[in-house]
Amino acid sequence: MTSDDTPGLTEMTEANRAAWDASEPLHRAGPDWQALLDRARAGKFSTLDETLTETLLGLSPGGKRVVQIGCNNGRELLSVAALGAVPALGIDHSRAFLDQGEELAAAAGVSCQFLCADVYALPEDTPSDFDIALVTIGVLGWMPDLARFLSATAGLLAPGGRLVMYETHPFLEMFDPRAEDPFSPRTSYFAEGPDIGDEAITYDGPTEAKAGVSYWFVHRMGDIVTACVEAGLVIDHLSEHPHSNREADFDVYCDRDAQLPMCFTLVATKAARR
Repeated sequence: MTSDDTPGLTEMTEANRAAWDASEPLHRAGPDWQALLDRARAGKFSTLDETLTETLLGLSPGGKRVVQIGCNNGRELLSVAALGAVPALGIDHSRAFLDQGEELAAAAGVSCQFLCADVYALPEDTPSDFDIALVTIGVLGWMPDLARFLSATAGLLAPGGRLVMYETHPFLEMFDPRAEDPFSPRTSYFAEGPDIGDEAITYDGPTEAKAGVSYWFVHRMGDIVTACVEAGLVIDHLSEHPHSNREADFDVYCDRDAQLPMCFTLVATKAARR
Protein backbone atom coordinates (compact mmCIF):
# COMPACT_ATOMS: atom_id res chain seq x y z
CA MET A 1 0.00 0.00 0.00
CA THR A 2 1.02 3.64 -0.24
CA SER A 3 0.26 6.68 1.84
CA ASP A 4 0.65 10.43 1.49
CA ASP A 5 0.99 10.73 5.26
CA THR A 6 4.39 9.11 5.78
CA PRO A 7 6.80 9.80 8.65
CA GLY A 8 10.09 11.66 8.36
CA LEU A 9 13.38 10.33 7.03
CA THR A 10 14.76 9.31 10.43
CA GLU A 11 11.61 7.46 11.38
CA MET A 12 11.48 5.62 8.05
CA THR A 13 15.12 4.58 8.11
CA GLU A 14 14.77 3.39 11.70
CA ALA A 15 11.67 1.37 10.76
CA ASN A 16 13.53 -0.19 7.84
CA ARG A 17 16.47 -1.06 10.10
CA ALA A 18 14.15 -2.76 12.59
CA ALA A 19 12.48 -4.72 9.78
CA TRP A 20 15.84 -5.99 8.54
CA ASP A 21 16.97 -6.98 12.03
CA ALA A 22 13.68 -8.83 12.55
CA SER A 23 14.11 -10.62 9.21
CA GLU A 24 17.68 -11.81 9.86
CA PRO A 25 16.73 -15.04 11.71
CA LEU A 26 14.84 -16.22 8.59
CA HIS A 27 18.01 -15.86 6.52
CA ARG A 28 20.22 -17.55 9.10
CA ALA A 29 17.81 -20.46 9.55
CA GLY A 30 17.60 -21.31 5.85
CA PRO A 31 19.95 -23.68 4.00
CA ASP A 32 21.41 -20.84 1.92
CA TRP A 33 23.29 -19.37 4.89
CA GLN A 34 25.10 -22.62 5.69
CA ALA A 35 25.85 -23.12 2.00
CA LEU A 36 27.32 -19.61 1.89
CA LEU A 37 29.58 -20.35 4.85
CA ASP A 38 30.70 -23.60 3.23
CA ARG A 39 31.59 -21.78 0.01
CA ALA A 40 33.54 -19.19 1.95
CA ARG A 41 35.58 -21.87 3.73
CA ALA A 42 36.33 -23.58 0.42
CA GLY A 43 38.47 -20.67 -0.79
CA LYS A 44 38.28 -18.25 -3.73
CA PHE A 45 34.91 -17.11 -2.46
CA SER A 46 32.72 -15.00 -4.76
CA THR A 47 29.01 -14.38 -5.14
CA LEU A 48 29.44 -11.81 -7.93
CA ASP A 49 27.66 -12.58 -11.18
CA GLU A 50 29.22 -12.16 -14.62
CA THR A 51 27.90 -8.62 -15.13
CA LEU A 52 29.22 -7.20 -11.87
CA THR A 53 32.48 -9.11 -12.21
CA GLU A 54 33.11 -7.66 -15.68
CA THR A 55 32.19 -4.17 -14.52
CA LEU A 56 34.65 -4.30 -11.63
CA LEU A 57 37.40 -5.87 -13.72
CA GLY A 58 37.02 -2.97 -16.13
CA LEU A 59 38.23 -0.68 -13.34
CA SER A 60 41.51 -2.61 -12.81
CA PRO A 61 40.55 -3.35 -9.19
CA GLY A 62 43.84 -4.88 -8.04
CA GLY A 63 44.86 -3.33 -4.73
CA LYS A 64 41.98 -0.83 -4.72
CA ARG A 65 40.10 -0.27 -1.47
CA VAL A 66 36.36 -0.92 -1.70
CA VAL A 67 33.55 0.33 0.51
CA GLN A 68 30.05 -1.09 0.12
CA ILE A 69 27.06 0.89 1.28
CA GLY A 70 24.13 -1.31 2.30
CA CYS A 71 26.41 -4.33 2.41
CA ASN A 72 23.94 -6.63 4.22
CA ASN A 73 26.01 -9.66 5.30
CA GLY A 74 29.01 -8.60 3.24
CA ARG A 75 28.89 -11.45 0.74
CA GLU A 76 29.48 -9.16 -2.27
CA LEU A 77 32.04 -6.97 -0.55
CA LEU A 78 34.07 -9.98 0.56
CA SER A 79 33.85 -11.33 -3.00
CA VAL A 80 35.91 -8.47 -4.42
CA ALA A 81 38.98 -10.04 -2.82
CA ALA A 82 38.81 -12.72 -5.54
CA LEU A 83 39.37 -9.91 -8.08
CA GLY A 84 42.42 -8.60 -6.25
CA ALA A 85 40.61 -5.66 -4.63
CA VAL A 86 40.65 -4.91 -0.90
CA PRO A 87 37.27 -5.27 0.85
CA ALA A 88 37.95 -2.46 3.28
CA LEU A 89 34.62 -1.39 4.80
CA GLY A 90 31.02 -2.56 4.75
CA ILE A 91 28.33 -0.16 5.96
CA ASP A 92 24.83 -1.27 6.90
CA HIS A 93 22.19 -0.22 9.40
CA SER A 94 21.35 -3.81 10.47
CA ARG A 95 23.59 -5.04 13.28
CA ALA A 96 22.11 -8.52 12.89
CA PHE A 97 23.23 -8.83 9.26
CA LEU A 98 26.64 -7.32 10.01
CA ASP A 99 27.10 -10.10 12.58
CA GLN A 100 26.60 -12.49 9.66
CA GLY A 101 29.18 -10.50 7.71
CA GLU A 102 31.79 -10.93 10.42
CA GLU A 103 31.14 -14.68 10.49
CA LEU A 104 31.40 -14.86 6.73
CA ALA A 105 34.65 -12.88 6.68
CA ALA A 106 36.14 -15.23 9.27
CA ALA A 107 35.05 -18.26 7.24
CA ALA A 108 36.59 -16.81 4.08
CA GLY A 109 39.76 -15.75 5.85
CA VAL A 110 39.31 -12.19 4.55
CA SER A 111 40.06 -9.12 6.64
CA CYS A 112 37.26 -6.54 6.46
CA GLN A 113 35.82 -3.87 8.73
CA PHE A 114 32.07 -3.45 9.22
CA LEU A 115 30.29 -0.31 10.38
CA CYS A 116 26.74 -0.31 11.73
CA ALA A 117 25.39 3.14 10.89
CA ASP A 118 22.65 5.08 9.17
CA VAL A 119 24.16 6.27 5.88
CA TYR A 120 22.38 9.60 6.45
CA ALA A 121 24.28 10.07 9.73
CA LEU A 122 27.71 8.51 9.28
CA PRO A 123 30.23 9.01 12.11
CA GLU A 124 32.53 11.99 11.55
CA ASP A 125 35.60 9.73 11.55
CA THR A 126 34.33 7.52 8.71
CA PRO A 127 37.13 7.31 6.08
CA SER A 128 36.65 9.29 2.87
CA ASP A 129 39.47 7.95 0.72
CA PHE A 130 38.09 4.79 -0.87
CA ASP A 131 38.88 3.91 -4.48
CA ILE A 132 35.57 2.18 -5.23
CA ALA A 133 32.12 2.57 -3.64
CA LEU A 134 29.83 -0.37 -4.36
CA VAL A 135 26.02 -0.16 -4.36
CA THR A 136 24.15 -3.31 -5.37
CA ILE A 137 20.71 -4.77 -5.81
CA GLY A 138 18.01 -3.51 -3.49
CA VAL A 139 19.85 -0.68 -1.74
CA LEU A 140 18.27 2.32 -3.49
CA GLY A 141 14.76 1.15 -2.68
CA TRP A 142 15.40 1.53 1.04
CA MET A 143 16.57 5.12 0.64
CA PRO A 144 13.89 7.79 1.26
CA ASP A 145 16.22 10.62 0.16
CA LEU A 146 18.14 9.61 -2.96
CA ALA A 147 20.10 12.85 -3.26
CA ARG A 148 21.37 12.68 0.32
CA PHE A 149 22.25 9.02 -0.10
CA LEU A 150 24.38 9.63 -3.18
CA SER A 151 25.97 12.69 -1.60
CA ALA A 152 27.00 10.54 1.38
CA THR A 153 28.25 7.83 -0.98
CA ALA A 154 30.34 10.31 -2.97
CA GLY A 155 31.72 11.60 0.32
CA LEU A 156 33.30 8.20 0.98
CA LEU A 157 35.35 8.36 -2.23
CA ALA A 158 38.76 9.89 -2.80
CA PRO A 159 38.93 12.32 -5.75
CA GLY A 160 39.00 10.14 -8.84
CA GLY A 161 37.32 7.27 -6.97
CA ARG A 162 34.59 5.35 -8.73
CA LEU A 163 30.99 4.56 -7.86
CA VAL A 164 29.82 1.18 -9.14
CA MET A 165 26.06 0.64 -9.00
CA TYR A 166 24.32 -2.59 -10.03
CA GLU A 167 20.62 -2.26 -9.39
CA THR A 168 17.11 -3.19 -10.46
CA HIS A 169 15.90 -1.13 -13.40
CA PRO A 170 13.13 1.15 -12.09
CA PHE A 171 10.95 0.25 -15.09
CA LEU A 172 10.74 -3.32 -13.74
CA GLU A 173 9.26 -2.00 -10.50
CA MET A 174 6.03 -1.25 -12.39
CA PHE A 175 5.26 -4.98 -12.57
CA ASP A 176 4.31 -7.65 -10.04
CA PRO A 177 5.52 -11.13 -11.06
CA ARG A 178 3.02 -12.72 -8.67
CA ALA A 179 -0.01 -10.90 -10.08
CA GLU A 180 -2.68 -12.78 -12.06
CA ASP A 181 -1.44 -10.91 -15.13
CA PRO A 182 2.24 -10.21 -14.42
CA PHE A 183 2.67 -8.32 -17.72
CA SER A 184 0.21 -5.54 -16.98
CA PRO A 185 1.75 -2.63 -15.07
CA ARG A 186 0.85 -2.60 -11.39
CA THR A 187 1.89 0.99 -10.75
CA SER A 188 2.81 4.06 -12.73
CA TYR A 189 6.46 4.68 -13.50
CA PHE A 190 5.83 8.16 -12.13
CA ALA A 191 4.20 7.07 -8.86
CA GLU A 192 5.21 9.09 -5.80
CA GLY A 193 5.62 8.02 -2.20
CA PRO A 194 6.74 4.74 -0.65
CA ASP A 195 5.26 1.27 -0.78
CA ILE A 196 4.46 0.42 2.84
CA GLY A 197 4.52 -3.19 4.00
CA ASP A 198 4.99 -5.28 7.12
CA GLU A 199 6.15 -8.63 5.76
CA ALA A 200 9.56 -10.09 6.57
CA ILE A 201 12.26 -9.33 3.99
CA THR A 202 13.39 -12.44 2.12
CA TYR A 203 15.29 -13.15 -1.08
CA ASP A 204 13.23 -16.09 -2.31
CA GLY A 205 9.70 -14.82 -2.63
CA PRO A 206 6.88 -13.78 -0.27
CA THR A 207 6.51 -15.05 3.27
CA GLU A 208 3.75 -15.05 5.87
CA ALA A 209 6.18 -13.85 8.55
CA LYS A 210 5.92 -10.25 9.72
CA ALA A 211 8.77 -7.89 10.55
CA GLY A 212 7.12 -4.56 11.31
CA VAL A 213 6.34 -1.64 9.01
CA SER A 214 8.93 -0.83 6.32
CA TYR A 215 9.13 1.72 3.51
CA TRP A 216 10.25 0.99 -0.06
CA PHE A 217 10.95 3.72 -2.63
CA VAL A 218 11.17 3.47 -6.41
CA HIS A 219 13.55 6.04 -7.90
CA ARG A 220 13.26 6.81 -11.60
CA MET A 221 16.33 6.49 -13.82
CA GLY A 222 16.44 10.23 -14.47
CA ASP A 223 16.42 10.90 -10.73
CA ILE A 224 19.28 8.44 -10.16
CA VAL A 225 21.46 10.02 -12.85
CA THR A 226 20.65 13.56 -11.71
CA ALA A 227 21.42 12.73 -8.06
CA CYS A 228 24.80 11.32 -9.11
CA VAL A 229 25.65 14.50 -11.01
CA GLU A 230 24.52 16.74 -8.17
CA ALA A 231 26.74 14.71 -5.79
CA GLY A 232 29.79 15.63 -7.88
CA LEU A 233 30.01 12.37 -9.79
CA VAL A 234 30.80 12.24 -13.50
CA ILE A 235 28.90 9.46 -15.29
CA ASP A 236 31.33 7.18 -17.13
CA HIS A 237 28.74 4.77 -18.45
CA LEU A 238 25.24 3.54 -17.89
CA SER A 239 24.29 0.11 -19.24
CA GLU A 240 20.80 -1.41 -19.16
CA HIS A 241 20.49 -5.19 -19.12
CA PRO A 242 17.76 -7.70 -20.08
CA HIS A 243 18.61 -10.23 -17.34
CA SER A 244 17.30 -10.35 -13.79
CA ASN A 245 19.29 -9.82 -10.61
CA ARG A 246 16.16 -10.11 -8.49
CA GLU A 247 14.29 -12.98 -6.86
CA ALA A 248 13.49 -16.04 -8.98
CA ASP A 249 9.89 -14.84 -9.39
CA PHE A 250 11.14 -12.14 -11.76
CA ASP A 251 12.52 -14.73 -14.18
CA VAL A 252 9.08 -14.66 -15.85
CA TYR A 253 10.24 -11.43 -17.53
CA CYS A 254 13.43 -12.92 -18.99
CA ASP A 255 14.00 -14.01 -22.58
CA ARG A 256 10.92 -12.30 -24.05
CA ASP A 257 10.48 -11.23 -27.67
CA ALA A 258 9.53 -7.82 -26.31
CA GLN A 259 12.13 -7.64 -23.55
CA LEU A 260 11.84 -5.38 -20.50
CA PRO A 261 14.93 -3.67 -19.08
CA MET A 262 15.50 -5.57 -15.83
CA CYS A 263 18.66 -4.15 -14.27
CA PHE A 264 21.42 -1.65 -14.94
CA THR A 265 25.04 -0.91 -14.18
CA LEU A 266 26.26 2.63 -13.64
CA VAL A 267 29.88 3.70 -13.18
CA ALA A 268 30.72 7.26 -12.18
CA THR A 269 33.91 9.06 -11.12
CA LYS A 270 34.21 11.54 -8.29
CA ALA A 271 35.43 14.81 -9.71
CA ALA A 272 38.80 16.03 -8.52
CA ARG A 273 38.82 18.94 -6.08
CA ARG A 274 39.27 22.35 -7.63
